Order: sequence, then structure tokens, then C-alpha cells
Amino acid sequence: MTHRSDVDLPGDWEGEDDHRRDDRRRGRRAALIALGMVAVLVLGVGLVVGNYLNGLRNSYEKRTVVQITRGASDGERPEAVEGTGRNFLLLGSDRRSPEDAASEGVSGQRSDVMMLVHVSDDDESVYITSFPRDLYVDIPGYGKDRINAALAFGGVGLAVTTVENYVGVPIDHVALIDFDGIEGLVDTLGGVDVQVPLSFSAGGHQFTEGVQTMNGEEALTFVRQRKQFADGDFQRNRNQQAVLKGIADKLISSETLSDPRKLADTIDSISPFLTTDDGLSASAMIELGLSMRSVRGGDLHFLSVPHAGPTTTSGGASVVATDEDAMDVLREALRTDDMGTYYAQHAGTY
Repeated sequence: MTHRSDVDLPGDWEGEDDHRRDDRRRGRRAALIALGMVAVLVLGVGLVVGNYLNGLRNSYEKRTVVQITRGASDGERPEAVEGTGRNFLLLGSDRRSPEDAASEGVSGQRSDVMMLVHVSDDDESVYITSFPRDLYVDIPGYGKDRINAALAFGGVGLAVTTVENYVGVPIDHVALIDFDGIEGLVDTLGGVDVQVPLSFSAGGHQFTEGVQTMNGEEALTFVRQRKQFADGDFQRNRNQQAVLKGIADKLISSETLSDPRKLADTIDSISPFLTTDDGLSASAMIELGLSMRSVRGGDLHFLSVPHAGPTTTSGGASVVATDEDAMDVLREALRTDDMGTYYAQHAGTY
């Protein structure tokens, strides 16, 4: 019988068990160092991300917050139906000169831009419906008047109540932006592409038919014009939609969403000019953004609310008449989350 001690082993076999133990110890040390480095890296990234999100939240908190309530004379709020999407009201306000305010019989801000945004229940399609600012509707507590007077008469709350009563669906959230904020927003985005319906000049700027890249001042001038167009306010509504589409396309583009600095600058530039309901918190905005992360420019569909065209009130005021039969079709589409069918049948009608 041969004993191990009697066998001549190769030099690199000698002490094999000891070497393996040393290798295992070195391996464990390397693994622990690597894990420590990963932990430090993750912690560092977490701190950076946390600070970044806190910065976004702090920027967003610069906005004005209002509480939306209904008074006794406002009527019942339309019933919310589960599984029929969400509705948002977008308002664009333009502070008027004292002369304009006196001529129209209202004071404060006017909602020159009023859009109902319906997000489908699957969060894949967005339908944006504009209201003519002179649409003649019932304003709770004030009787019949132009729909844009609701903001001047009773602020954001009355504007929401007026639209809810008219369209027959609840408004989940509302956001109002002062027109002065549009200029900064567009500039922060590096300009936006806008479809110009015909060539004209205004405010020292030349607008040329076709797609034109506009800076903030140009976009603001563009959305305010109406006298250059045969159908006045109706074309202005379409121009406002064109600018909104340009802003939305740029906001949801990869060059904005993938650039943390640009995203932060965008929120910081718009927040001081923004008013929202108290439910549209920073957390709610993040959840909304995540739920709609697959939406792209082609998923945004623009419409105008049905109406019967210009008319004159008994007092001689020029307004836009409503079309209740046509509105009932839109109301049903909103209530049943069937805006895809409605859009296919009515796009470009008004």
C-alpha cells in the first residue's frame, strides 16, 4: 500500500486545500467589496433621483391651488361612471385691459381657451374638444351668457360647474394657465411646430401658411389672433389647438422626456402661471404621466364642440348659439367612453 506522503506531487499541487481556502476567502472579500460598491452606487443614484424628484415637486408647488365646490344653485354634479375614462378641463386665461373688460361687461380673467380633454379608459387615446368662447350657455347663478364669462364671474370653480352642467359628465381635474406662461413654456421646449392656416402678419411677426416653428412670443401672438380670419373665433380655436398640439408633441417627445434637465426646466417655467384643483397634486401628476406613458402625438385627437353658429341675443350681443341635438350625441359619447366612434364621424365638422 502506497501512502500519500510517499508520492512525489507536482510543485503546484502542494498545499492544494490551503490554496483553495485562500481563494475562497479572497473570492468572498471581492464579492463583499463588489456588493459594497453596488450598494454605494445604488444609494448614490437613489439620493440623486430622490433629490431630483423633490426638486420637481417643489417646482410644481409654485402653482396656485383652488378648491372646486358646488353651491346650492349649481345643480347636481353629473354622475361618475366607472370604466368610462377621465375628463379634464383646460383653461387658458388672458388678462384684459380695463377697456376690454368694460366693453364686455365682465372683470378679471376670461377663459379665451376652453378645452375638454377626455382620456379613454385604456389610457391610449386623448380627445381634446374646444369650446367657442362666445358659446351662449347657462351659467349657474348668472343666467345665460358667453361660456368664457364663467371664469370672470366665479373663477375656476364656476367654469368647471358650467362645463359639467353643459356636457353632462364630471370633470376629474382642472388646470388653468395664464397666457403669459405659454411664452415661457414654448421657449423652454426650444420652440414648437405649428400648422398655420394662411399667411398673415400680427404683432410684428410674419406667419406663413404651412408648418412653422414658433418661439414663445410668436406662439402667444398667434393664439390671440382672430380678426385676420373669415370665421374669427372658430379659426382662433383651431389655432389654439394647433399650438397645443405642438406643445404636446414636444412635451411627450423622447428629447424632452429623456432629458431630466429640460423636464425640470419645463415644470419650473410653467408652474408660476398654473392654477389647478387641489386634487391634482404632484403625486397625482406622476401617476397620470405613468398611466399615459404610451400616448404619442398620433393619439391626440382634436375636435370642436357642436354649435349652431353666430347669432344675436335679444339685447343685441353677438354670441354663438348651441345645438342641443348635436350636443346630445357628444354627451352620449363622453358618458360611454365612445369618443373614438364620435371622432371618426365628426372630426372637422365644426
